[in-house]
Amino acid sequence: MALLPILRYPDPRLRQACHPVEVFDARLATLADDLAATMRAAPGIGITAAHVGILERLTVIELDGPGSLKVYVNPEIDWFSPEVQRHTEGSVSMPGVTDEIERPARIRLTYQDLSGTTRTEEADGLLSICLQHEIDQLDGIFWIDRLSRLKRERIVKKYDKARG
Repeated sequence: MALLPILRYPDPRLRQACHPVEVFDARLATLADDLAATMRAAPGIGITAAHVGILERLTVIELDGPGSLKVYVNPEIDWFSPEVQRHTEGSVSMPGVTDEIERPARIRLTYQDLSGTTRTEEADGLLSICLQHEIDQLDGIFWIDRLSRLKRERIVKKYDKARG
């Protein structure tokens, strides 16, 4: 497994929508492994191929430590619950800053696994938050875009100051 360089905000590639994965092969499996290693080293609990400059619809999430890694290829949210929840979010591409985001409490999504098999899954709690956050990134929506303009400006100032 290789550690991949993570793009840092405000890299314009973080605002580009990713292309669907069409080839399910050893290269894709290696990329998923490399993303997992990169995410753990960051550290983080989720990362997309977009975070490392590869504009493909691939994300990995690991909420419960080693052995709990989940890989989602071409994920799309089919349903959002009307109930919402608030959770503190951040990004491996903007380390050191976080803020609270409101998102639907539950979702249903369709995705493919590394072999190309289509699957459907429902998620709530932290997994729901992470999936929405990472799928936003795959769609070219950076997490701070979910904040008010004032909060977004404060986060960017705080991040710029922390970077020196």
